[in-house]
Amino acid sequence: MVMSIESLYPFLHSGSADLDSLLADVARSTAEKVDEIGRLRREVVAADDARMAACATAMAERFERGGRLMAFGNGGSSTDAAAVAALCVDPGPAWRPLPALALAADVATLTALANDVGFENVFARPVAAAGRPDDIALALSTSGGSANVLRGLAVAHERGLLTVGLAGYSGGSMAEAAARGEIDYLFVMPSASVHRIQEAQTTTYHVLWELVQRALGRP
Repeated sequence: MVMSIESLYPFLHSGSADLDSLLADVARSTAEKVDEIGRLRREVVAADDARMAACATAMAERFERGGRLMAFGNGGSSTDAAAVAALCVDPGPAWRPLPALALAADVATLTALANDVGFENVFARPVAAAGRPDDIALALSTSGGSANVLRGLAVAHERGLLTVGLAGYSGGSMAEAAARGEIDYLFVMPSASVHRIQEAQTTTYHVLWELVQRALGRP
């Protein structure tokens, strides 16, 4: 669902020239959004705290065996995938660097695959070519229904990788794949707002990363 700027920020389109009223509306809107993401984060933790710990333990075991993280997603989710990979590779001096890559960062491979074999294969092909059983596939999709993300996860599952998914809404097709056993750990951000979903997903992968570090004995 595409929302207009006016529907998101109606106070900017009210035609009011009262600056004090406008600032009050901005402050109220900001506070409402902060409350909304806070509630969503608490809801996700309440539903999935034990599974997050189990997922982090499984990820740490893969890293200990020499595995790598392969992260992927589309659009804003691709930037989150890049952020996860960067966090692993360059975590700062107090933490253990971990091998990771963001598949969408390889523009030459991505565009070649999109042009030659179809955009639905841009994540599946690299996973099939380079994925190893000790690796981890971390996929992000706000809708849970991105075809290329689902294909990437399916191939990762076939190759024996640990599969981790982050989705929004009610999980979409990723929830169906998880029910079939094709995604080992799926974390759903139950919201219809893409903004809140992505904010909650950011929190989720940071929590997973820190739990992995602690499972590995850092700090």
